[in-house]
Amino acid sequence: MPVAGKPESILLFVAFIVFIDMMGIGLILPVMPSLIEGITNTSIDRAAEIGGWLLFAYAMMQFLFAPIIGGLSDRFGRRPVLLITLFLLGLDYAIMAWAPTLLWLFIGRILSGIMGASWAAANSCVADVTSPAERGKYFGILGGAGAMGFVLGPGIGGVLGEYGDRLPFIAASILALVGTAVGILILKETLPKAKQRSFSITRANPMGSIIQMSKTPLVLGFLSTIFILQLAAQAQIAVWAYWLIERFDWSVLKIGLSVALFGILLAVVQGVLTGPVIKTFGERRAGQFGLLFGIPAYLIFAFAPNDWFVFVGIIVGAASGFAFPAMQQMMSSRIGEDAQGELQGSIASTISLTSIIGPVMMTGVFGAYADGVGLYFPGAPFVLGAILMLAAIFIYAFTVRRHYSVTDTA
Repeated sequence: MPVAGKPESILLFVAFIVFIDMMGIGLILPVMPSLIEGITNTSIDRAAEIGGWLLFAYAMMQFLFAPIIGGLSDRFGRRPVLLITLFLLGLDYAIMAWAPTLLWLFIGRILSGIMGASWAAANSCVADVTSPAERGKYFGILGGAGAMGFVLGPGIGGVLGEYGDRLPFIAASILALVGTAVGILILKETLPKAKQRSFSITRANPMGSIIQMSKTPLVLGFLSTIFILQLAAQAQIAVWAYWLIERFDWSVLKIGLSVALFGILLAVVQGVLTGPVIKTFGERRAGQFGLLFGIPAYLIFAFAPNDWFVFVGIIVGAASGFAFPAMQQMMSSRIGEDAQGELQGSIASTISLTSIIGPVMMTGVFGAYADGVGLYFPGAPFVLGAILMLAAIFIYAFTVRRHYSVTDTA
């Protein structure tokens, strides 16, 4: 194994970085509305609009910079990229804790999007220290760590927010800076110098990296599948709270608990079950199972006659978590060891693009069918999600039929 140090300890710390990154995002979510209101001295509806633009800025930066961060990790190694981005993320949260104006808040979110693109380097560590047959398991563990961070973050942020709407930003900053210090002591480089490649800006951008990846047809097919899969997921991400309030008059607490339940189940599916499922059924079938579970989940949400069906849909939908790490494993086995960062950057940019397009699309559909004019059907975004999942299954099936061979994944 071309790594200094035990792979297990390296992967544990990388999972910790992903956990911190997602927990930091979750920490600030509960207080962002009140912080915007306080800085701009405006109403909650205007604050929501500003919050939407802050999310847009964050997603756009991740879309643009994920291939750059991934490419830099291919050139200089994973360790310096991960530690530098985590350190700068800590400074960025400090900037947002201090931000006296809306401009500084936007600067903070832009920097958060750039530094948050370290996801590409973190996932590249998995490809560096594991065999192709094991990668799905460890990609799943990283996904589970992120899910747990996102579950715990809002709860802790809500408690801290009771003592000041800037305190969660301070906590996120301390968390990232402490993580950097720990990383300096224990994180070893996973990419040997002999396997590092030169950095090219023509490849290290969203279009350049996707064009480069398109030279491998299976990777291009799976990137297309991931794009549609994540676009469907925006039905939950963008309209979940609004739909539950409109359809079942849920309280903020109950909505928060539903998000926590989904996060916990997803962490179990990806962090605990993905490895055994891939080992038992194979990576191709694991990906197929995950995609198939998405359709009934969205249809349960769309047509739920009472709120108990929401929990049924959450349980069914969590099983879709098998798909993403299985596809990551199959893609990483087709890409050279000197371009794993570029691959993970392309995946991150693909996901970020759906975060730019999806919220506007799904909230638009929700508004069109929940405004009391014409057909009243607030579950419409979930029907669209089910249709998109069906399209993702067709693309996935076509891709594995044409370009998948088990002999490629030794």
